[in-house]
Amino acid sequence: MKILMISLSNIGDAIMTTPVLERLHQIYPTASIDLVCDRRSSELFQHCPYRGTHYHKDKKAGWKGVLQLIRQLRKTRYELVVDLRTDGLAWLLRAKQRLTKWNHKAYGPHAVEDLISIIDRINPDRQIPECQVWLSEAEQEHATTLTQTLPEGRWLALAPGANWEPKIWSTEYFSTLVQKLQSQFSGIVLLGGPGDKDRCQTIAQHCELPCVNLAGQTGLLDAAAILKKTAFFIGNDSGLGHIASAVGTPTMTLFGPGNPERYHPWGKSAHWLTSPENNLGKLTPEAVATTILDMESLTRAS
Repeated sequence: MKILMISLSNIGDAIMTTPVLERLHQIYPTASIDLVCDRRSSELFQHCPYRGTHYHKDKKAGWKGVLQLIRQLRKTRYELVVDLRTDGLAWLLRAKQRLTKWNHKAYGPHAVEDLISIIDRINPDRQIPECQVWLSEAEQEHATTLTQTLPEGRWLALAPGANWEPKIWSTEYFSTLVQKLQSQFSGIVLLGGPGDKDRCQTIAQHCELPCVNLAGQTGLLDAAAILKKTAFFIGNDSGLGHIASAVGTPTMTLFGPGNPERYHPWGKSAHWLTSPENNLGKLTPEAVATTILDMESLTRAS
């Protein structure tokens, strides 16, 4: 059986489509599931054991790129096409059944609850699996190599970057927060893209704990393997928080502008704070530290 799932583009959004992918596999365990993804976020699906062919949707390619993608997809006749992105593309493909955003009713306010409701017709019990990132041994071994300078114990992961300046908590606040939490951890891991190197380096320079700055040095799966080794994650509203939650690491996401009710990382150990007046400058390190220390106390007590 051949299924096609049309995923979302951004890293966090792509992570939030993985419960739909997992549920499709649970319903049709012998099916091969082809994917349409953004080129960068497609890395997250690389080791999915029931994934078929990857197709890339390139926003920059315009209509020519869309037509080329349609021609590629029409070579296969699918039993089912699930379009999480638009209402239109699925109807241009060869398929016996199509499930799209048209007239769907969200299971709840979160994006995961919205996306999985698109397959409500084949998911009548409304099961919602956890988000997933599939890792190979190679990525986990590479993560060990990249963090080998850190001492054993509990590591704190920090992701101080984001794709929009108002979403970025200041490096000064991150540095102060680390000072207030340092008794709880043995080392710090700093993660981000190439544009976050200087920001992470500033935090590292003020860090008294052993620290490794890996900004710009990891792919998405390497970052996921590293996050899996950490005890706790703190970051802005970005894809890394969704990855951390998907690998089971407890998270604290700091929201300024945005809609945390809809876009916070999905998972049992995902936590978030919304800044006063949606202004991250008004969210103090003291407030964040108090919340996290209370959480840590409850975790250890349980």
